[in-house]
Amino acid sequence: MSALAVAPAASPPLGIWRYTPPPLPREARLRVVRPIEPGVVTDIRCALDPCLLSERAGLVPDPWQRELLRAPDRQILVNCSRQVGKSETTATLASHTAIYTPGAIVLLLSPSLRQSGLLFAKVKRRLKDLGGDFAELETDNALSVRLSNGSEIHSLPGKGETVRGFSGVTLIIVDEAAFIADDLITAVSPMLATSGGRLILLSTPFGKRGVFYEEWAAAERAVAARQTPAYALFTVRAEECPRIPAAFLAEERRKLGVLYQQEYGCQFLDVITALFRHEDVAAALDNDLEAYDFGEEVA
Repeated sequence: MSALAVAPAASPPLGIWRYTPPPLPREARLRVVRPIEPGVVTDIRCALDPCLLSERAGLVPDPWQRELLRAPDRQILVNCSRQVGKSETTATLASHTAIYTPGAIVLLLSPSLRQSGLLFAKVKRRLKDLGGDFAELETDNALSVRLSNGSEIHSLPGKGETVRGFSGVTLIIVDEAAFIADDLITAVSPMLATSGGRLILLSTPFGKRGVFYEEWAAAERAVAARQTPAYALFTVRAEECPRIPAAFLAEERRKLGVLYQQEYGCQFLDVITALFRHEDVAAALDNDLEAYDFGEEVA
């Protein structure tokens, strides 16, 4: 009886080595991967979406506020009615930038010191509502705060001589921008030169004058010419705010007359005391108009 032939084991091709890793130590095999804590997940979500940070503080944004909070534009103009919630939106923007951009410098500017104080009070209340899990305050003064991550928020009256001295600013918010001095933009724009920071101007219209109107008109002309405007434009009329009753607006329309369209309808009206319309004055200063030919001079 012949013995069964056993085939030799196949050898691996030349140049190929098989590696068998050693077994994991017992403590590594018993290690349990911990899930991410819920607070960390919430923090990441709020960092990615400022609207969620607002909701965390107890304020559900209106549709226009959501659009503004999520807007990535570096320069923004917000032409808005009275009492639509622009200050609350400002508080969220300032808080989100300071919390999630360590070392940020945020400037809140208003035409007067009293207005600056009122705006800043809303920002501090927003930080307080969020609590220490989001923002720990190292210093808390009447017109400035410093967070534990090195970020600072300053509230100043919107005058060129009072805001100079800051550099590398992350965010500048100008409230009631239609009422600021014309030299303010000249003073604050260089602060954004190296930081790539953002500039946001919010206001109810105040006639066809001032830097807020001029920038808005220039942006509208650029859009009409299919060019990229320097500012992204937002318009928020009173009817878009669900908290303002229609009956109240009807009474305001009766009392204010034509001024209703400026206070609540976001229209830039001519100054009532002006002798000529703004468009007529602008046309008179147009350098592109051809001069009338009176013919050859008679000797």
